[in-house]
Amino acid sequence: MRENDMLEKEEIFSKVLRAGRRTYFFDVRATKADDYYITITESKKFTEEDGSFHFKKHKIYLYKEDFSAFAEILEEMTSYVLNHKGEEVISERHQKDFKKEYSSEKAEDQRSSFTDIDFDDI
Repeated sequence: MRENDMLEKEEIFSKVLRAGRRTYFFDVRATKADDYYITITESKKFTEEDGSFHFKKHKIYLYKEDFSAFAEILEEMTSYVLNHKGEEVISERHQKDFKKEYSSEKAEDQRSSFTDIDFDDI
């Protein structure tokens, strides 16, 4: 089998979640036996003082036999965090004047006045 045919067979379905400096890649892949599994890759961008940058990647392989238990624990953990700390993001890196937008009307007002860009997110 040619290398291109193998790559096409291996990657079945993909989704990407961009989250600031982090990007998450969710991929359905095929084993040699043509069974499916999921890989979750976190890619984080690091910028050097000279302007150059590099990415660090971490990958998790998730097989079908673990889907149910993984989903249950993930749901339990996310619920725990949201129930105990809410959805508001609290972080040293967050801007002190950060305000969560609760309505689209408010968001439009803020967008029309100025645009605040953090170049670390680009």
